[in-house]
Amino acid sequence: MTAEDFEDPVAPPESLRPWFTEIGRIPAFFDLSPKFAHVPQAATTIVLRGDASDHRDVLVVGPHTRAVYAAAKQPVGCLRLRLAPGAVQPLLGLPAADLADKVVLISDVPGVAADFAAELTELNLDEVLPFLGSVLPQHIPTSDIHQAHRRLLESAVHALSTAPGSITDLAAALSVSERHLRNLFSAGIGVSPKHFARITRIRQVLAAAGNTPWSDLAHTASFYDQSHMVADFRSLMGVTPDRFFRGIVPAPSPCRSITMLSK
Repeated sequence: MTAEDFEDPVAPPESLRPWFTEIGRIPAFFDLSPKFAHVPQAATTIVLRGDASDHRDVLVVGPHTRAVYAAAKQPVGCLRLRLAPGAVQPLLGLPAADLADKVVLISDVPGVAADFAAELTELNLDEVLPFLGSVLPQHIPTSDIHQAHRRLLESAVHALSTAPGSITDLAAALSVSERHLRNLFSAGIGVSPKHFARITRIRQVLAAAGNTPWSDLAHTASFYDQSHMVADFRSLMGVTPDRFFRGIVPAPSPCRSITMLSK
């Protein structure tokens, strides 16, 4: 079971699409027995987390480079806002790579998002999206260089999300150097293009697994062969695909502590 199995994802409203690709809501569950996986995720997420006493934290969760296994200790509900490629630095004020495998308070980031920390903590959840839709368009970067980099990054992300392949071939198709492509991914996504492709393939396996033979899954997810898929799955998920889907997974680990940022 994964944390995303509890999530009800929707597309963001038009006014927020320059900033977010997906909005997910997880209700507070009171059955705390299941353990679950936070699967690798090549996106930075703003998380509004509330407990049964209506206390709310607003956190920035960086890209997950590998799976983390957890078990809920108290009923907690979340609203998750996944940032679009290239939106991290304008909104949060730092490269996405600086947030990889970290959790920080949104009030601590050096970017414009920190200015909205109080409102995000106090507004009703139904008011959060209209509030962001009214304030964020004023902060969209308009420089030609930023817009060109963002279009390039979006094209690369689309290519790797639909048919993960050679980074050399992708750079050539986009008419950029591999170094430039790596720099764009570091700043705008938080992981390298190669690791983005690995995460994409593993997420495809997780989404498609069922009664499909492993060899067919490996082919569909663009692995060289089944053994390549198993090795990559074990590297990112901590167990083989067979053990994961039989529920034989690593013991839950403590929640990641909040990283303090110096502005």
